[in-house]
Amino acid sequence: MKLWQKNKTALAEVEKFTVGNDRELDIYLASFDVLGSIAHAKMLAAVGLLSEDELQLLEKEFKEIYKTIKSGNFKLDDGIEDIHSQIELMLTQKLGAVGKKIHSARSRNDQVLVDLKLFLRAEIERVVGNTNNLFELLIAQSEKYKDELLPGYTHLQLAMPSSFGLWFGAYAESLVDDLTTLEAAYRVVNKNPLGSAAGYGSSFPINRQMTTELLGFDDLNYNVVYAQMGRGKTERIVASALANIAATLSKLSMDACLYLNQNFAFISFPEELTTGSSIMPHKKNPDVFELIRSHCNRIQALPNEIMLMTANLPSGYHRDLQLIKEHIIPAFKNLNDCLQMAGLMISNIRINKDLLNDEKYKYLFSVEEVNKLVSQGVPFRDAYKQVGASIESGKFTHVSSIQHTHEGSIGNLCNTEISRLMADITHKFNFNKVKIALQQLLS
Repeated sequence: MKLWQKNKTALAEVEKFTVGNDRELDIYLASFDVLGSIAHAKMLAAVGLLSEDELQLLEKEFKEIYKTIKSGNFKLDDGIEDIHSQIELMLTQKLGAVGKKIHSARSRNDQVLVDLKLFLRAEIERVVGNTNNLFELLIAQSEKYKDELLPGYTHLQLAMPSSFGLWFGAYAESLVDDLTTLEAAYRVVNKNPLGSAAGYGSSFPINRQMTTELLGFDDLNYNVVYAQMGRGKTERIVASALANIAATLSKLSMDACLYLNQNFAFISFPEELTTGSSIMPHKKNPDVFELIRSHCNRIQALPNEIMLMTANLPSGYHRDLQLIKEHIIPAFKNLNDCLQMAGLMISNIRINKDLLNDEKYKYLFSVEEVNKLVSQGVPFRDAYKQVGASIESGKFTHVSSIQHTHEGSIGNLCNTEISRLMADITHKFNFNKVKIALQQLLS
């Protein structure tokens, strides 16, 4: 069954090529298609295109389909092109002519648009939850190990003393900025495209504000042409925000791989969280972090993939947009898996203490010695030369105790302030508004 079919049947090769993987991916959109359809039906009844009796029949059947989807027993029948066709077929088989009325005043174009936006909205909430979990863990580890010093590097050369508190806290604060960009993407997502139909609106007196409120959207995509133009653009904006989180995880993973290396030996993990070698009995490989790094690097390529798939498209709908689903839908699972696995590893990390007592790290304290001279009244440039000369002559000595007190330094991590920033940005998503709206829609 095809919603668009008239009297001709497409050549089998054409049908196979144009449908592609859409049937499999549409399962992810199934529950959202039902939610959008319930809101649409309520609106049709409100403007006189459905009777109250017809609305009650449709609502009852939609809710049964929704339960089937949530139970995991829903599937597309053979020969059914997409989720929209499947659900309309089920309605028509059960309700006859009433089921055929549900498509009034909408197109598959705005139907899939609203499905995707509802899907993206739900998946963003899941990413925010997992990101928050990792954030809380990083803050806890930062506090736990705030007094354990760690070599700091620039250009991968020894630079200045750092600490595990700084290291964990840096990635925590990075996630705050990542969620800031995701919140901006969420505001783009959380606008209602339903009612734009094929991209040029409808001659029916539909009430788009009503469906906006029923589905818990913050606002409308007002211009119907732009509502269609937003497809591809919305996914690219979301992908860019996901890529930011992925970049943070990738960098954290690279650090962990480096720090686990025996030549660094800053950290270790329980044996069951590492893997071995088929011929080298001593190996404990950081495969989890290596795979997180690779998955996340692939996610960082996602915005560019979507940009190239939509490059040079004129306004209006084009079938090119269908392929974006193959890229954006799996990205959420990949990122959530990476967030959860990073949490598993970080929660079991073992810190090697007293690292900076090793003689090879003594030059990390050269800046501290310069600063001591400056504090005694020596001009900075002269102090720099004095310490440099002592290093070149092999006479450099240092005291390994350090006093850093300014905001965000070793001695003043500001984790409370960073946690406040995370709470502020998380609150802006206002997921509870959506939850209440959808509960009322299904009640």
